[in-house]
Amino acid sequence: MSKYFVTGATGFIGGEITKQLIGRGHAVVALVRSPEKAGMLKALGVEIHAGDITVRESLRAPMTGVDGVFHVAAWYKVGVAEPLADQINVDGTRNVLKTMRTLEIPRGVYTSTVAVFSDTHGVVPDETFRYDGTHLSTYDRTKWIAHYRVAQPKIDEGLPLTIVMPGLVYGPGDASGMHTALVDLLRGRLPMTPARTAFCWAHVEDTARAHILAMEKGRPGETYIIAGPRHTFEEAFGLAARLAKVRPPFFHPGPHTMRALAFLMKGAGRIANLPPALRPETLRVMAGTTYFGSPDKAARELGFAARPLEEGFAQTLEHELRALGRA
Repeated sequence: MSKYFVTGATGFIGGEITKQLIGRGHAVVALVRSPEKAGMLKALGVEIHAGDITVRESLRAPMTGVDGVFHVAAWYKVGVAEPLADQINVDGTRNVLKTMRTLEIPRGVYTSTVAVFSDTHGVVPDETFRYDGTHLSTYDRTKWIAHYRVAQPKIDEGLPLTIVMPGLVYGPGDASGMHTALVDLLRGRLPMTPARTAFCWAHVEDTARAHILAMEKGRPGETYIIAGPRHTFEEAFGLAARLAKVRPPFFHPGPHTMRALAFLMKGAGRIANLPPALRPETLRVMAGTTYFGSPDKAARELGFAARPLEEGFAQTLEHELRALGRA
């Protein structure tokens, strides 16, 4: 069995990776900013170290002697201002990878995202695609920098790193805007989903398993898209409504309407504190965009497979209904 260092172990994907590693008999070392909030990790037997990826000095001790590194931690909100986004996503990644190189750790997996491709306009690119234009969100931009200006150059220098690129990740334990939207749907408070906007949807358990497969089977220096099946938001939330037996969203504004709303909300945001779903950045990201990537290489080389959305949503909605006391 091996010993792995995981960043973001208190988060959504990192937490699931940690659980699966422990379930396979591996030892896990986790870096957490607030050890007092790591009760679940302690219960699993994870070795906890206080620290922060933005503070390189806090990385050396917990990373010493591990067999591999999973760098998952990132700031990922859309429609929420974060002045430290570059420091977390870019500088934090640089700190982890530099320490990995210094300590000569033999394997690493870095969590990028298909969002570095930006809006693919319906095209389903593979790992050879690269987008070099203006990004729609701070998250997209900072993850692009971390991928192409930090991780890839380190690989070119010989770092034994594998990159994985998830799409939209859902499932129990999610704390993103997707979770908020699903809960709003269950409460009858989601009247709208954008028309034509489509993402690749993968359950968190499948996404975490793909990370571990990348560590075990992935070739150092390679990138693997681990995105799930493609669905529009209208399809996805219509399916969720049918499974949960609630009313589906009835208003589906098109891209032009969403961009117009983004322009209007830019002015409104100067005089009112808008919720994240109504902020210009969120509306731009949802204006008929497609965040796509082909998982064919990961399926072929890693054995990656993502469950159908209906199966994943059934489990996720059951969890959310229980949390609402309606199961």
